[in-house]
Amino acid sequence: MRILVTGAAGFIGYHTATRLLDRGDEVIGLDNLSPYYDVSLKEARLARLTDRRGFRFIKADLGDRTAIEATFAAERLQRVVHLAAQAGVRYSLDHPHAYIDANITGFLHVLEGCRHHGIEHLVYASSSSVYGANAKLPFSVSDNVDHPVSLYGATKKANELMAHAYAHLFNLPVTGLRFFTVYGPWGRPDMSLFLFTRNILQGEPIPVFSHGHHARDFTYVDDVVEGVVRTLDTIATPDPNWRSAAPDPATSSAPYRLYNIGNHSPVALLDYIAVIEKEVGRKAKLEMLPAQPGDVPETYADVRALQDAVGFKPATPIEEGVKRFVAWYRDYYGA
Repeated sequence: MRILVTGAAGFIGYHTATRLLDRGDEVIGLDNLSPYYDVSLKEARLARLTDRRGFRFIKADLGDRTAIEATFAAERLQRVVHLAAQAGVRYSLDHPHAYIDANITGFLHVLEGCRHHGIEHLVYASSSSVYGANAKLPFSVSDNVDHPVSLYGATKKANELMAHAYAHLFNLPVTGLRFFTVYGPWGRPDMSLFLFTRNILQGEPIPVFSHGHHARDFTYVDDVVEGVVRTLDTIATPDPNWRSAAPDPATSSAPYRLYNIGNHSPVALLDYIAVIEKEVGRKAKLEMLPAQPGDVPETYADVRALQDAVGFKPATPIEEGVKRFVAWYRDYYGA
């Protein structure tokens, strides 16, 4: 297939594009190479993709309506994997406009491109951040998610609403994927695994928010990509059992679906740090800090809907995933 992958120079985008190329798809990668984090890392990912047959790169910003319209008009795309976004909960506290520009306006431009150019299926990245103040665990896609605790989470919830409107109005098949704390080789420097590994190796303290009293459903990137590709191949359809009198948020009478992609096994932060220490071979210096605005105590994915739909659930143990990341980090940075 001929597939557009937005955010192709990003962490998940790079791995997704690689997987699609491996199976013989043609990939148009779009990215603006934002300086939100080290651009040289994005360029290194991109260099590995541009060496591949079947890959072509377009440098463009999702907020540039003319550029996105031109991309859809020229590329004869069949399906779209939309992974580009302004990421990060904490960054949204001080840079709110970046989230509206990329995650709201940019997503509108993608939806419009899909609407007007006959895209067979749009798969887009949502986030576990949409669960916000929810306390019932595990988090299910059938739960109400109307209480975000960060602007980032609010923009991802907005994406789900916008996608549903386009599915309903224009019969556009859309599938939203709520990712849970993705980690692995080529990961983002602002994520905990990258930060902790770097600081431990350099003998610097690592910031431990909430004094270590929280847990995350850490999900290895290869598992996330498997979920992305399987859902891309499973075009969203209307749910014949959906009823407006008791609406299920995860499905619809329109061709609209939502799935969690998480390891469905929360790990306490201090246990996570212990795994990193073991792989790095050094003890961490812990700087215990209070919770930051937007943080939640625990994330835990219910992945039954994903398993029922595509026959897959993430299963990479945290020990194996961290081992692979640390090996990549040492090789890439000569650490």
